[in-house]
Amino acid sequence: MSVLISEVGPRDGLQNVEAIMPTEAKKAWIAAEAAAGVREIEVGSFVPATLLPQLADTAEIVAFARTIPDLTVAVLVPNARGAADAIAAGAHKLTLPLSVSETHSLKNLRRTHDQVIAEAARISAMIAALPEAERPHFEGSLSTVFGCTLEGALPDAQIASLAERLMEAGCHEVGLSDTTGYADPAAVRHLVKLVRGVVGDGALTGIHLHNTRGLGLANVLAALECGLDTIDASLGGLGGCPFAPGASGNIVTEDLAFMLEAMGVDTGIDLDSLFAVRGIVADALPAEALYGFVTDAGLPLGFRPAALRQAV
Repeated sequence: MSVLISEVGPRDGLQNVEAIMPTEAKKAWIAAEAAAGVREIEVGSFVPATLLPQLADTAEIVAFARTIPDLTVAVLVPNARGAADAIAAGAHKLTLPLSVSETHSLKNLRRTHDQVIAEAARISAMIAALPEAERPHFEGSLSTVFGCTLEGALPDAQIASLAERLMEAGCHEVGLSDTTGYADPAAVRHLVKLVRGVVGDGALTGIHLHNTRGLGLANVLAALECGLDTIDASLGGLGGCPFAPGASGNIVTEDLAFMLEAMGVDTGIDLDSLFAVRGIVADALPAEALYGFVTDAGLPLGFRPAALRQAV
């Protein structure tokens, strides 16, 4: 079994810190993670620099990341304008967030559900107009799907309806995003079953989890049991959502990769090389705390990654 760890730190992590990481440090981070075996990295977001100055260099970062062989270069886009910029820059994967909580959607994107769905349809049309070989993958992400700090629990019928509408608007798949850190393993199992019942198994393969209440890795296990094979994580646990109070703490890439490899699940990542990337981030963001247990404790004596065990 193999799992794709999608690194979101250069986008989700950096959008939630006050300091602006130098462009060259971002490039070094991305290159080092790719060299460690990370195959997909969300390198930025095409949002106005006035809103997120930390990500103002995203077009340059995409252009750089595109030069790295076998790396899927992902970005977040808030609307069709951002998608046009992402397409022009050459991103391989676009993610449009649609908050199941309309209150959060209005604060985060300044758009209602209907307006976000309309943006999804515009983006889909833009992608369809491209030559087939140049079309990026288009994901609609159901954010705050496990609950919202502004609205609380959200109705299943609303979640299912929005997932269906995203697919009808032309998304290639939908994702589940625990923006607020409200998920638990039972909720993961429930929502995967609910959404797959609407969009089909092949249109829900990934999940974005936070560790706000310490359940991040437990929720990963539940997602794997349901057959998901793409897990978002952030180096050092950087990140959160600036528009959802208290929504701190992405799951830590290093701890996730270690857990999977310890379980015999192949990530394709060299753990020692991954751990070394923390130095690049720490040097560029000296005021930011980096989280994670395995980098403090070290690998167990005699530890063997999944690929070596499978080869025996």
